[in-house]
Amino acid sequence: MAIRTYVKEGKKLYEAYVNGFNARGVRVQRKRKGIETLRKAEIVEFELRRELAKLKEEKVHPRWEEWLKECLSLMKLTYRPSTLYSYDKAVNRWINRHWQGRELKDITKMDVHELLFEKMPIDECTMHTRKYILKIVKRIFQMAMDAGFLDRNPAQGMMIKVPESEKKVLTNTEVETFLHEAKATNHRFYPVWIMALFTGCRSGELFALKWSDVDFESKIISVGRSWNSKNGFTSTKNQKTRTVPISEELLQYLKELRLLRGNEEFILPRLTEWERGDAAKVTKSFCKSLGITEIRFHDLRATFITNLLARGESLARVMAIVGHSDMETTNVYLRKAGIELKDGTERLGYKIPQSQEAKVFELRAK
Repeated sequence: MAIRTYVKEGKKLYEAYVNGFNARGVRVQRKRKGIETLRKAEIVEFELRRELAKLKEEKVHPRWEEWLKECLSLMKLTYRPSTLYSYDKAVNRWINRHWQGRELKDITKMDVHELLFEKMPIDECTMHTRKYILKIVKRIFQMAMDAGFLDRNPAQGMMIKVPESEKKVLTNTEVETFLHEAKATNHRFYPVWIMALFTGCRSGELFALKWSDVDFESKIISVGRSWNSKNGFTSTKNQKTRTVPISEELLQYLKELRLLRGNEEFILPRLTEWERGDAAKVTKSFCKSLGITEIRFHDLRATFITNLLARGESLARVMAIVGHSDMETTNVYLRKAGIELKDGTERLGYKIPQSQEAKVFELRAK
């Protein structure tokens, strides 16, 4: 803070200036020139100091990147590492470059709409990706509201509808071909594929299964853990333990596998491709070599679910076996199996005329 003199057009004048920091810690300067007397310059200097003090004390509105960093830090308390990784990756790719440096309070619904439908190239991201980004944006703004930085969520009320993705499944004939060839070639994934097709478990759940989870006497498998490379061993997707009944065919296979695995703790072998997330690629490649429907690993679960529903297993029982907490999730497979439509047209109140024996008319000449 200082006052200095200078001469302009032969007249002595004063300049008052002050240096300091604003509420964000950024260095700022305020100055005023052309003051005629020292006394006035002192008064101006005092006013500039008060102005700088207000800048330092004013409420700081976080910028997008500042609040994002805070959110990710808070999410570590409740979210899995894999979820945080996905959020961070998606935000860095699709959002940060557009909202970098902008204060949260200045981001409008129009900005969110522009991000989703103009800034994100159509040829680079699907509607599923846009829906995922909207979900993240809504969550981050909601956290800002909960913290008192915003009084409204600019993404609230926005929705993105996406077409229902087609579930690929193997037919019964294809399953028989798939397993027969896998066994004949002694494919390393054969035990894993067997377990997927006869239990409907997710990949991570299968990886985490131990022999202690199998009750051979009661013929059930207890599924209470899952695994992936980022989270390690955690609870299942819906945080609940469920039991999967063991069919007679699978029971016999598990007894044979138990002898082969010896003292191994886990039911299934630790395969390199499986651990690094390439099970889908291996499965699809094998199907392609056989000339059958090219499915991913997760589609083995879809095959299991669809097959049970197609054979009359109740929706509630299938939900319990595979761990679905939302009926709409299972309904997707129900529609794939065509069960909800089966026999639906039998209730029509009209019929097609039945054919009758032909009547022979003899024409006689009069």
